[in-house]
Amino acid sequence: MGGERGRRHRWVAGAVAVGLLGAGAGACAVSDGGGAPRTGPLSASEVRSAADGFLGAWAEGDSGAAASRTDDPRAAGAALRAYKARARLTARQVRPGAPHGARVPFSVRAEFAYEGARAPLSYRGALTVVRRDGDGKAVVRWEPQVLHPALGQGKRFVVRRAGAAPVRAVDRRGRALDTRALPSLGPVVDGLRRAYGTAAGGRPGVELRLVPRAGAGSQAAPPSGTAVLSVPEGAPGRLRTTLDARVQEVAEREAARRTDASIVVLRPSTGEILAVANSRGDGPDTALEGRLAPGSTMKMITASLLLEKKLADPDKPHPCPRTASYGGWRFHNVDDFAIDGGTFRASFAASCNTAFITQAGKLADDDLSRQARDVFGIGAGWSVGVAAFDGAVPVEHAASKAASLIGQGAVRMNPLTMASVVSTARTGRFRQPYLVAPSVDHRRLATARRPLDPDAHEKLRDLLRTTATSGSAAGAMAGLSGDIGAKTGSAEVAGQERSNGWFAAWHGDLAAAAVMRRGGRGGESSGPLVAAVLEAVGER
Repeated sequence: MGGERGRRHRWVAGAVAVGLLGAGAGACAVSDGGGAPRTGPLSASEVRSAADGFLGAWAEGDSGAAASRTDDPRAAGAALRAYKARARLTARQVRPGAPHGARVPFSVRAEFAYEGARAPLSYRGALTVVRRDGDGKAVVRWEPQVLHPALGQGKRFVVRRAGAAPVRAVDRRGRALDTRALPSLGPVVDGLRRAYGTAAGGRPGVELRLVPRAGAGSQAAPPSGTAVLSVPEGAPGRLRTTLDARVQEVAEREAARRTDASIVVLRPSTGEILAVANSRGDGPDTALEGRLAPGSTMKMITASLLLEKKLADPDKPHPCPRTASYGGWRFHNVDDFAIDGGTFRASFAASCNTAFITQAGKLADDDLSRQARDVFGIGAGWSVGVAAFDGAVPVEHAASKAASLIGQGAVRMNPLTMASVVSTARTGRFRQPYLVAPSVDHRRLATARRPLDPDAHEKLRDLLRTTATSGSAAGAMAGLSGDIGAKTGSAEVAGQERSNGWFAAWHGDLAAAAVMRRGGRGGESSGPLVAAVLEAVGER
């Protein structure tokens, strides 16, 4: 009796506040003198002793001893082990209440711990003391609800990850990217968390849930169940991006000064994305995921096609009438201007629509689509690191084919794709834009089937330089010098009074493209935005 009483006092002092044991109460009463099994109603001391013995062993973490104090040690032992190993719970404190006959209420303060996530769990339970078959010893009647009141009805604990692991995104130089100061990066960082949280070493939030036990041989997906506790914050992993905090700050500032503006800044020599900004924080991520007609900025791709096919040459005569018809549609230039006896350079610099429409009959239906994909990588399946739309130039015929040549019809782009197009125009070779280096997750970047023909590349660069220095983009680019090139664009939208304004340009090894919805002419709307960013950042 002394040994049993000594054990009881150890767990009472260390883990459990009991305060229920009467002086001189025995730990158990198995038989009456001659060894016969104890029978009859349970005494108060038997109830207290059986409950205290079980709860004390459980609180001390001794699953075997606790299970032995039940009427089903095997089932109890398995459940107690699962409580620790599967539910990741440890009972830190168990406080018995006053018995009601053979029923003993108690409270539990447990700790949940899983992969660095920790959380307290407190709840109330109850147990029933019965006589064990055979020897009549007072023991706890085993049922799963003893460990937690919700474990009945075939329920079990499971630990599940709650969402993706958070990331602490940093720029190319390791500077933290604060989405409060740089709100355009909110959707970007969310996308990075979903794609790279675990790869970056982050730990997702976790939940402890109660779910029904699956039937034998069941192939059904485990049900979601009921959350018992949640540790939603997780631990962030550090993820280096290609973004440049200084360039991002400039892009955010300039975009915020305008209405419905979106811009992307790239490094043409590598495809690294340096900045992504949208003036609307409550709208879609137009910069990366927009699907808009690009208007005359599409003429960069179309011009490269005409140059390669020898259907145009910068300084040779090229028609630019006021209107041109194809496929039953009549196409106009802005303000119905015409260039009589002009060159392709003059038509391109002035963004003459009819200079391109007049060539539609000389092109196959799939020529423009193939040029966009094979040389500029449009629609090649980009793997940027976050959700992004890589453009669409579908095969068209008749009037729709002609419309595609000037960036209308079914052609769809966004600032990311147009920044890539102007970058390819500068370097002659497509380099897929990306936000996270492919070495992080061993993904393959998209490639184009071939580079731009060298002669066509030289002439396209020359045309874009002329447009930036003396053409439709000259006003916006007036503050920049050196290696520059640009293209303006205005895209008509059905039901929209003012067109969307587009602008794409490079300055040294920096390229940027922007769109302003309902901004009107690109040289007057998006042009100053792009130029302001390129000018503020300088050649880098």
